[in-house]
Amino acid sequence: MLNGSVRCGMYLMLLDMATSKKVITREEWEKKLNDVKIRKEDMNRLVMNFLVTVGYVEAAEKFRKESGTDPDIDLATITDRMAVKKAVHAGNVEDAIEKVNDLNPEILDTNPQLFFHLQQQRLIELIRNGKVEEALEFAQEEPAPRGEENQSFLEELEKIVALLAFEDVSNCSIGELLDVSQRLKTASEVNAAILTSQSHEKDPKLPSLLKMLIWAQNQLGGKAVILA
Repeated sequence: MLNGSVRCGMYLMLLDMATSKKVITREEWEKKLNDVKIRKEDMNRLVMNFLVTVGYVEAAEKFRKESGTDPDIDLATITDRMAVKKAVHAGNVEDAIEKVNDLNPEILDTNPQLFFHLQQQRLIELIRNGKVEEALEFAQEEPAPRGEENQSFLEELEKIVALLAFEDVSNCSIGELLDVSQRLKTASEVNAAILTSQSHEKDPKLPSLLKMLIWAQNQLGGKAVILA
């Protein structure tokens, strides 16, 4: 009669052959996990990176005091950056442009696409508010000359001006330009540009690492079986 350890070994071998996957016991897997050492300091830096990038200034300040983790930028600049995003979210594009220039004039000077998109958003806000004549005048003075220098800019501008041809934009294919999501898209682009100008990542590291973890788990699931 086979003892328990032999029966378990044979069962693992048969399961391995049947599934064509590597079979690992729960004890072996937990040991492998325990052998992986992650420093608390590294985790703290990931959390701080997330708070700074997303713009949670109060949480970042509190976390700095509690964990002793210093951010890699001045936390005061987060407040300024969030003020820019808030202005775009509210449709106050002129105010947002002024705030960006106060932070760093080179951001818009060296990024013509971002400046065009801000001017484009300003035109959208004029159309949203029913200021047709002002919108046409602004389009001719600001975005149009830039569109002549860049074909993609011109195509974007033509779509926006086409909004004026509809009495009810709710059912037209380009009506989404007047949706709040367009403001969020523009605000996100500005936020990324400000972070880049501060030599900071434009996207937080933590979500990317979580995506990598999920990918690794899926890969593992296709190649191994953990025996409970």
